[in-house]
Amino acid sequence: MPDGVSVHGDGRCESTSVGSGTRVWAFAHVLAGAVVGHDCNICDHAYIEGGAVVGDRVTVKNQVMIFEGVTIEDDVFLGPGVIFTNDFTPRAFIKRHGAELDTTLVRRGATLGAGVVVVCRATIGEYAFVGAGAVVTRDVPAHAFVVGNPARVIGWVCECGQRLPENLTCTCGLSWTVADGALMRRETVR
Repeated sequence: MPDGVSVHGDGRCESTSVGSGTRVWAFAHVLAGAVVGHDCNICDHAYIEGGAVVGDRVTVKNQVMIFEGVTIEDDVFLGPGVIFTNDFTPRAFIKRHGAELDTTLVRRGATLGAGVVVVCRATIGEYAFVGAGAVVTRDVPAHAFVVGNPARVIGWVCECGQRLPENLTCTCGLSWTVADGALMRRETVR
């Protein structure tokens, strides 16, 4: 076990690439070959397959499934029951591994609510917010707030996690603008 990693007596961590401060709780399973960063919280019944990459300070709530080919960047929140896929055309009689699998990328600071399903080949942008129960079938722009099946953009979210009002000025003090379908921070004048 890597130094500084805490594994519950009923948890299982087979990977040697887990950062200090990470906690693996009861019935969670981190397979050999998985890479998990520092200060992560891997909650009960979560599964991280070999070949998956999880950044620093990531929260992986109960029953999350992260398969080979999925990369989660730093400071991401994965709500209970989030599921990632890694094969766009699965068949039980065709076994795919490594480069044959499809990939998924979740960028820094994104939040995925409870029960989200992410179909492989998607990138979820920085600080995006995917509402509970959504099914992500295509790329999600940075700071987008998406809901539904298939997930669709219904608004924008600040870095602090608050949904932005029409004027795109957050209660935290940050102000934003939309240009070419992307949210960009406005310069603040003091």
